Amino acid sequence: MKKLRIDADDRDVPDRSSRPWLWPLLGLLLLLAGGGAGWWWMTTRPLPVQTATAIAPGSVGSGAVAGALLQATGYVTARRQATVSTQITGTLTQVLIEEGDRVQKGQVLARLEDSALRAALNAAQANLAAVQAQVAQAQAQLAQAESDLKRQNELAASGMTTKQLAEQSRTAVHTAAAVLEARRREVDASRAQLAQAQVNFDYTVVRAPFAGVVTNKAAQVGEIVSPLSAGGGFTRTGVGTIVDMDSLEVDVDVNEAYIGQVKPDMPAEAVLDAYPDWKVPAHVIAIVPAADRGKATVKVRVALEQKDGRLVPDMGVRVSFLGEKPAAAPKDAPAMKGVLVPPQALAEREGRSVVFVVSEGHVQQRAVKAAAQAVGTMKLLPEGLKAGEVVVLSPPAQLRDGMAVSTDGGKS
Repeated sequence: MKKLRIDADDRDVPDRSSRPWLWPLLGLLLLLAGGGAGWWWMTTRPLPVQTATAIAPGSVGSGAVAGALLQATGYVTARRQATVSTQITGTLTQVLIEEGDRVQKGQVLARLEDSALRAALNAAQANLAAVQAQVAQAQAQLAQAESDLKRQNELAASGMTTKQLAEQSRTAVHTAAAVLEARRREVDASRAQLAQAQVNFDYTVVRAPFAGVVTNKAAQVGEIVSPLSAGGGFTRTGVGTIVDMDSLEVDVDVNEAYIGQVKPDMPAEAVLDAYPDWKVPAHVIAIVPAADRGKATVKVRVALEQKDGRLVPDMGVRVSFLGEKPAAAPKDAPAMKGVLVPPQALAEREGRSVVFVVSEGHVQQRAVKAAAQAVGTMKLLPEGLKAGEVVVLSPPAQLRDGMAVSTDGGKS
């Protein structure tokens, strides 16, 4: 076995030093692989950009109003609204309103169970009728006493009766007159009792205090309603809420650092969050002389000069305070076509004016031509874009058609 063993010196081992080119080749391959991976990562990584939304001409929902000194946000409020309740405690037998109903002043909204009060009213009416009958009886007695006195005076003048009988006739007249006056006072008292019974009975009928729209129905038939709160949670304190839609206005909070720019009767323009294309002319009613310490704001009341069914209390609204009242557009003025974009959205590529539209995380390059007409600080693009599309602001030089982008930078 010792003879069969091969000495280490006799083994055929390749000499690595004979291949000096192997290690540089491996390094070059690793360098190329790393560069390729870096190039792939750089070209596929989303490019962060800032964006803006193209808007229709005349829309101010996404941009500032031309000539606006400052803007503030607030809510539509009603200066005249009421939760209607009863003046007495009772059980509802009728509820004649639903949410959204328009009611007129004095219209019946609900009725309470009224059997006891109706009986009291009928009793008061009967008592008045009885007292009035007693007045008629007293008047007849007075008339008879006066006739008797007249005859006694004639007889006394001819000496055919005694003075005592004549005096008794005069006393009878005075007594009948006093009884008649007492009956008349009883009639007045009965009329007062009847009026009180009528008032109590009218309390069973709930009427609208002013014309408006029902915004809340708070009670149903069979529930107990009371003007005072009651324990247990089973007694309602109101039947419904009515809002006078003609009294709608806007309350906005203005930063106290800019409140000096707001003046009474100052023209303004309101835009509802729900209807961004509807610009409502407005003006400042008053500046409430109190500041909110927590928010560092001052409340400003703004009147709306146009109102319709779209206005609802508590809607969000943005108010632009204007330096001067905007001039009304001519009736025959042609409507502008196209969309408005910030001028930063336009870029030059290969000698053409283009914009980059963001869609599903990638950009599409579109050739556009801006119109000579501008709207405030916005550029008008008659063709190539639709309202609502998102465009890149200040496109980077490396941005190309089809590249992936990230809008983490936010929208302006």
